Amino acid sequence: MTKFKLVLAVALVGMLVALGVGQSQLQEPAIAASNDVMAPHFLVDPLWPKPLPNHWVQGNTIGVDVDERDHIFAVHRNTESQFMRIQEIGLYSGVAECCTPAPPILEFDIEGNLINAWGGPVEGAPYVWPESNHGIEVAPNGDVWIGGNGGPDSHVLVFTRDGEYVRTIGVPGQDVDSNSTTHYGRVAEIAIDANAGEAYFADGYRHRRVAVVDVATGAFKRYWGAYGNTPDDEADVTYTPGEPGPQQFRGPVHCAEPSNDGLVYVCDRGADRIQIFRTDGTYVREVIISPATLAQGSTWDIAFSPDDDQEFIYLADGQNFKIYIIERESMEVLYTFGDGGRQPGLFFAPHSIATDSEGNIYTTETYEGKRIQKFLNQGMQPVTVRDRAPTWPAEEL
Repeated sequence: MTKFKLVLAVALVGMLVALGVGQSQLQEPAIAASNDVMAPHFLVDPLWPKPLPNHWVQGNTIGVDVDERDHIFAVHRNTESQFMRIQEIGLYSGVAECCTPAPPILEFDIEGNLINAWGGPVEGAPYVWPESNHGIEVAPNGDVWIGGNGGPDSHVLVFTRDGEYVRTIGVPGQDVDSNSTTHYGRVAEIAIDANAGEAYFADGYRHRRVAVVDVATGAFKRYWGAYGNTPDDEADVTYTPGEPGPQQFRGPVHCAEPSNDGLVYVCDRGADRIQIFRTDGTYVREVIISPATLAQGSTWDIAFSPDDDQEFIYLADGQNFKIYIIERESMEVLYTFGDGGRQPGLFFAPHSIATDSEGNIYTTETYEGKRIQKFLNQGMQPVTVRDRAPTWPAEEL
């Protein structure tokens, strides 16, 4: 090797070493900064729940809640139109050995065993079952509240946990009137403030408001619209990313969740926003989530972490097929998990979300997702992947 080539080679090696050191130094602060962010992490439980009996299958699964016993209640749509009649429900159709729609209300224990199943229209019953099931909430006394987003679903039903009818709140079959005190407008979700004895309706698919009723009697108490405004069913609710959102809820108003510290978090799904209120309807602030999301929007449902301070919010995004982990005080998105797909840990339109006392997450999927999934709480860990973190153990990927 000539002297010139030797000098050049040494210089190149020195440059590469320096470059490597430089890259390492550049990367280390980024990793350290990421590791400074701690958040709960989750792995999918691919064997939860256990198989349903009786050749039962689920339709669009559009509500989930967890009671004080850590029993998980899910509601799905089990009408014939939800399935491929010949291929999917051949037993029901009388052409094959499998399968048939499961009853719409399914109760599981924390291990995934089916405990109970009931519900649906009954001829001569003192209630009108929703045309399109939507949303479920279990009250502290065990009563099960369900909404509906079908054409005539302007009411909410209450049953015991075993399916015995308790009451109807509202009047079925009514026209749109977001200022009504007697009926509702396709209630998307229900959430109960146990201390106050109040139920919050995300009201919803036709109305543009949050409505509050008394848990014990169903009596109407109060309501409000976006920013605390009086609802206006004729207002323009066009949403354009990058521009100020509409002064009315664009809808559907898809969740209204009271927190332990006297706030109410409202999902205005079509406008990609969560609006925060005090329990009297006083507007506090809003947060926009994935603001470029069009079509069905990004803010579908939220659940709180089970600690007393409810430090984290878990947000289901059925249009982008993922779950957001959000620090509640700052409303900062810490990271997301999930992606589109039908394997365990992936999503086809995650619709509703709930947590149990151990901090595990349960999600439902609508449309062709047709299932409920469980994500096991792995405790607080450093955030190293900001978007679509994997939900399988690293050694399995």
